[in-house]
Amino acid sequence: MFGSDIRTVHFVGICGTAMASTAAALKDRGFVVTGSDQNVYPPMSTFLASRGIEVMNGYTERNLAHRPDLVVIGNAISRGNLEAEHVLEHKLRYCSLPELLKEFFIRGKRSIVVAGTHGKTTTTSLLTWVFEHNGLNPSYLIGGIPTNLNQGARFTDSEWFIIEGDEYDTAFFDKRSKFVHYLPEIGVINNLEFDHADIFEDLAAIQRSFSHFVRLIPRNGVLLANGDDPNVAGLLHVTHCPVKRFGLDRSHAVHAFNVRYGPTATEFELPSFKFHLNLVGELNVRNALAVIACAKHCGLSNRQIQAAFDTFKGIRRRMEVRGVAGGITVVDDFGHHPTAIRETLRALRIRYPSQRLWAVFEPRSNTTRRNVFQSELARAFGDADAVIVCEVARLEQLAPEERLDPQRLMQDLRGAGKAADYLPDPDSIVAHLGEKAQGGDVICVFSNGGFGGIHTKLLDRLARRG
Repeated sequence: MFGSDIRTVHFVGICGTAMASTAAALKDRGFVVTGSDQNVYPPMSTFLASRGIEVMNGYTERNLAHRPDLVVIGNAISRGNLEAEHVLEHKLRYCSLPELLKEFFIRGKRSIVVAGTHGKTTTTSLLTWVFEHNGLNPSYLIGGIPTNLNQGARFTDSEWFIIEGDEYDTAFFDKRSKFVHYLPEIGVINNLEFDHADIFEDLAAIQRSFSHFVRLIPRNGVLLANGDDPNVAGLLHVTHCPVKRFGLDRSHAVHAFNVRYGPTATEFELPSFKFHLNLVGELNVRNALAVIACAKHCGLSNRQIQAAFDTFKGIRRRMEVRGVAGGITVVDDFGHHPTAIRETLRALRIRYPSQRLWAVFEPRSNTTRRNVFQSELARAFGDADAVIVCEVARLEQLAPEERLDPQRLMQDLRGAGKAADYLPDPDSIVAHLGEKAQGGDVICVFSNGGFGGIHTKLLDRLARRG
């Protein structure tokens, strides 16, 4: 697709984690790399500067005056963007980030693509660490920061490329899911639920996109899938590639039994081995089973896998303890889908069985701002003792009949016996918790954004109380 004539590459929206990491990797390969973004600030600005990449603040046609050989247009860029419009008008060569990854970094590698509605980041991080710990030096691209690796992307000369396969669309000019670009030799499907209401009409539309992913797995590859998930079952009746199921049912090729959940770790057995995982909850057992199925397929032994499990330190923003102040523990979690919130709270209830558990939620994603999960959202907080919901982000941008109804959510939560409050912003939430939280409580903050720096503000406020 791309010839050897490409020497200069410009990234529109370069400050995204994946965009910045890929830009730096191209620079290391000898390309002349520039980029632009609307909000240029640390840590991405300092990372790019340290790699010698010029970043223009703001979007303008002038940023393309040097007529780069290739323009990479980020997923967040839409029609009307001055640089995107200039590219189209002047017929400059352009592509999406997934296309660039496919042609420059993945082609020729053995690609492992981890997909699913939940657990992609944890599973990809744990799998990458299993490979890294055992000396396989994989390339990887992950939508989070694994503590062991301290960065979300790396590009090596290894034959292995491990990538988190997002089902979200690729770019404004390519509405296919990103994962169809990643040349999967091994495809992992952890689970499947309705999400991304802004681009998918219903569950069937998401299943259709995943079926396109499955069709790309070659006959010498394998599809590894959660056999316990009924929404995945319809995708597994294929003959073009081997299919292996993992889960808790004994009929699966990789199944766990004698599962024991502890406050800081989980144990489970496979027919020939006992595994110990320093992660909590059933959700992480399933993530680990996906990793085990994949690693064993790639030739690693149970003992090699367990050695990596022993040293895995988790992922930032996945049940991450941000600090303890005034005897109160503040936890950060990326959860924004009702199932993810529910499973995280279940795991936290195992970790903190007798402590009062607060859930603080920012309805920020394009799905949770809508009413598609109105009832499910109320049920998701079942293991919390008290719930605080922040004002729904950008609610005025949605038609009234599409909006999440915060007052109904409050009524449903209170009807279930929860203390529930709907507060306007992070500062009011911090003030409320500063008054109400008590020593020994656990506060879990759920958001897929920065949430106004609420974690630091909250820890500061709680520390000042004493």
